[in-house]
This record gives sequence, structure tokens and C-alpha cells, in this order.
Amino acid sequence: MDFSNSLIKWYLQNKRDLPWRNTIDPYFIWLSEIMLQQTRVAQGMPYFFAFTEAFPTVFDLAKASEQEVLKLWQGLGYYSRARNLHKTAQYVAFELDGKFPDNYKALLSLKGVGDYTAAAIASFSYNEVVPVVDGNVFRVLSRVFDIEADISQPASKKIFQELAMELMPKDHPAIFNQAIMEFGALQCVPKNPDCTICVMNDGCLALKMDKVNQLPVKLKKTKVTNRFFNYLIFEDEEGKSLIQQRIDKGIWHNLYEFPLIESEMEIGIDAISIEIIKSKFVTNQIHSIVEMNPKSQMHKLSHQNLNIKFWKLKVYGAIENGIDNSLLKTFPFPIVIYNFIEKFLFQEKN
Repeated sequence: MDFSNSLIKWYLQNKRDLPWRNTIDPYFIWLSEIMLQQTRVAQGMPYFFAFTEAFPTVFDLAKASEQEVLKLWQGLGYYSRARNLHKTAQYVAFELDGKFPDNYKALLSLKGVGDYTAAAIASFSYNEVVPVVDGNVFRVLSRVFDIEADISQPASKKIFQELAMELMPKDHPAIFNQAIMEFGALQCVPKNPDCTICVMNDGCLALKMDKVNQLPVKLKKTKVTNRFFNYLIFEDEEGKSLIQQRIDKGIWHNLYEFPLIESEMEIGIDAISIEIIKSKFVTNQIHSIVEMNPKSQMHKLSHQNLNIKFWKLKVYGAIENGIDNSLLKTFPFPIVIYNFIEKFLFQEKN
């Protein structure tokens, strides 16, 4: 089996028409690769179009405020990517005169750019002979060549990088990298791939040994923490609410939220009432407290499950530093809070 030729032939016949494949401009390729980290193409595509329309050059992105960038990123998740994206744009625009580094090693110096992203930009923009290794590549190579190295271990990555480098046609690194990732995304999928139509089925060792669903090997499991968030939706007599910016490091850094009380477990109205009195978010006298969602809403992150409740509190008088509800949607919120604002606060007014 000629792995590389079979792979590239398959790619040319089956590849998707994706906008970042029609350019070698490192700005657009960098933008797409950052967006597609741990994100499906279908989810990332609208954001790519939105960003390239709002910020057609790296200078436009660099001149934007962080709040503008976070707002446009809203819903894509992993918001540290957006903050790093903005900082890197500023560095490239103002320190490098708008010119991205033109090789793998130099690209690694950019904030938010790791091995995979640097290799992707280097090969797609500059045709540098450097392999990309992501989840798709791990899966394809481990199955075709029966590699049982645990992909959760850093040492295993070198095994896959060396094999990919050996297989890569040195005159076509970009198309090889695109092809192997596309093959993993469309054909050699994680669960129940259709091996009967696979161009690799004659030489695939995992198929011959009935190990397709056992590879790649990943022994280390992510520890997931359960957290319980209680968001307080204050509403004063002028129809204004209170919001705050998450300035601490951790999830949703620099995004906005309603005043938050985090509890050790799901709590009811009696317990939240006591916590509200302790919190002193507002000095206004409380008129009423209503549980907006009696059952917690589960919001899953990579390492955390957030169990979220929203509580609406009507208060007397005017809230100090209150925000008019009509302005809420102009702030960058985590998508779970933004969806709540859309569903509850604005539907109530319509």
C-alpha cells in the first residue's frame, strides 16, 4: 500500500470546499486554525466569516478592543483562544509590521500557537516540510500502522510526528497535511468508521486485527469537577440589572456575568435567600425572589460541569451602577448566560 499517494488521491476526490483552503495568507490560516482548536468545522465556519468580515486584516483585529473580540467570539467557547488571538494580532501588527513569522520555529513564539498550529501555518502558508499532528492524525496513523502508544502521553507524540514526517512527500507537505486531517475527519472517524469503503482497507493493520475501535489508545481520563452556580438577576424599579466582569483567572476570564453565588451543592430558595443577605451585592430592599429554572441547567466544559440556576430578584428603588436591560446584549457573556438573556429577559418584554 502506498499510503501517501492513496491518501492524497482520496483527498482530491473527497475534500470539502473550506474558505481557508483557498488561500495561503497566514492571517486567514492562523485565524481558522485557532478557531478550529477543539471545535468542529461546522461550528467554527460562521465565526470565521464573521471575523474576516469584521477584521479583514491583522491590523483591523489588532485595533479592536478586547471586548469587541470577545463579543464576536461569544458561543465558540475556550475564550482564552480569543484573548490570545487578540494579543497575537497586536504583536504581529505593531511589532512585526503585520508580517507573520515564516517558519515553524518562529511561529511557536506567538501566544496561543503550539506545535500543531505552528505546523499547520508553516506548511499551508509557506509549504514547509513539517507534519501536523492532531486527534485526526493520531487516529489515522494508529489504526493504519497499529500503533498502541498512549496518545495522552507527551512522549507518544514524537512517535507519530516521526512517522508522519517519514510518510510525507517532501514536495507536497501542505496537501499531505490537509489530506490526513480530512481523512480522519470524514473517513477514519472516531466511532464505527465505514471500513468497507476505505481506500486504506487493504493495508490497515487495525482492520486486519479487528482493533479499529480500540485505537488510538488513550488511557488518561480527564477529571471532571462539578460546580454549582447561582446567578442573581436583580431588577430595580427602573428596569435595570446588575452585571460584573469576571476578572479572576479561570473560566470565562474578562467576560461578563450576573452577580454569582457559588454553592457546594444545588440549593433552594431558603438557602439562596440567606446567601443573598450575606453577599451584599446591592443595598436595596428586596421585594421578591423567583427561581427562574427549578431544575439546574447543565453546562459542560472540558474539565467542569456547571450546574446553573438563575434567580430573579425585584428590588425597591434604583440599583447603583445598574445596566438597562436593553444594553445587556452588547456585552460579551458566556453563551449559557447570553441564551438565558435572550430566552427569559427579552421574551418577557415582547
